Amino acid sequence: MSDSGVTQTDFNLPGQTAVYHGKVRDVYTIDGTYMVLVATDRISAFDVILPRAIPGKGQILNQLAAHFLEATKDIAPNWLLSTPDAQAAIGLKCEPFKVEMVIRGCLVGHAWREYKQGSRELCGAKMPDGLKEFSRFAEPIITPTTKAEAGHDEDISPAEILKQGIISAQDWAELERLTRELFARGQQMADERGLVLADTKYEFGKLDGKIYVIDEVHTADSARYFHKRSFEDYINGKSKTPPKHLSKEFVREWLMERGFSGQDGQQVPDMDDEFVQSIRNRYAELFEVLTGKKFQLADNTDTLKRIEGNVVGALAKLK
Repeated sequence: MSDSGVTQTDFNLPGQTAVYHGKVRDVYTIDGTYMVLVATDRISAFDVILPRAIPGKGQILNQLAAHFLEATKDIAPNWLLSTPDAQAAIGLKCEPFKVEMVIRGCLVGHAWREYKQGSRELCGAKMPDGLKEFSRFAEPIITPTTKAEAGHDEDISPAEILKQGIISAQDWAELERLTRELFARGQQMADERGLVLADTKYEFGKLDGKIYVIDEVHTADSARYFHKRSFEDYINGKSKTPPKHLSKEFVREWLMERGFSGQDGQQVPDMDDEFVQSIRNRYAELFEVLTGKKFQLADNTDTLKRIEGNVVGALAKLK
C-alpha cells in the first residue's frame, strides 16, 4: 500500500501545555482548558500497538465518534466542541474517572473466553449456566476495567471500585445509569441499520462537578458489532456460520490464530498489505452501514500539515 497512514504526530500547538500519545490517539492539552484529540491510523489489540498503521482508520474513527456523540448528547453531555479536521476533534478537558465502563449485551469476546474456562462471574456480574457463545444476557451486564496508564487494563468489580474509593457511590450510580441508557440508544441505532451492538465501553470525566462522556462512543475500536441477520440465524440454529464481525474483534481473532494474544514474549505476526487493506475495508464498511453515508477519504497529500492547520485555525476561534 502506498499510503502508510498517520503513525504519530508531534505538533506544537498554540497554548499547548501537555501532550500524551495513547494507543490510538495523540492528546494535546491546550491552556489547561481544552483537549485536541488526533485520531492516528495506529491500531492496537490486546493493549499492544500493532506494527502497521491502517490508512484511513483514524478518519473513520474520528467521524464515527462525532456522529454518535451528537446522537447521544440528549442522554449525557459530552466533551466534544468541534471536529475541525477529518482526523481531529477539539473538546473540553475533563478529569477522567480511572475506570472504563464496559457493558455487554451478549456472551462474546473476553466474557466468552472467561465463560468457556468455567467462570460464571465477571467483575461481580453473574453469568448463568447453559449459555453458548453469542447468547444474549437477560439484561446487559456491566463489567468495568481499570484504566491503566501503560500495559493491560484489569477487570474490577463495582464493589471493589467503591471499596478502594476509586469512584464515590453517588457517581457510580450515575455512571451505571448513563452507561445503560447510552448502550440502549446504541443498540437501537444499530438495530435500525441491520446490526447488533453486542458490547461496548464508555469513558467518563468530570468538569465543575458535572459528568461528561469523554473519548469515543460506539466506534469499531470501542464496540463490537455483528450483522443482525447472520447473528439471529446463528443463535437460532438456522446457520452454522458464526456471525460476521464489523468491529476490531476479527483482528484479535487473526492474531490469536497466529499465536499472539498480548502475552509477554509473544511476537506480533507480520501484517501483509492484503490484511491491512481488509482491516481498512471492514472499518469503512462499518462507517457506511452505521451512518448511511459513503466514506470519502480526506486529501492525504500532506496529512500532518492539513491536520495541524485545521486545528490551529479552530483553536484561534476559541480564544
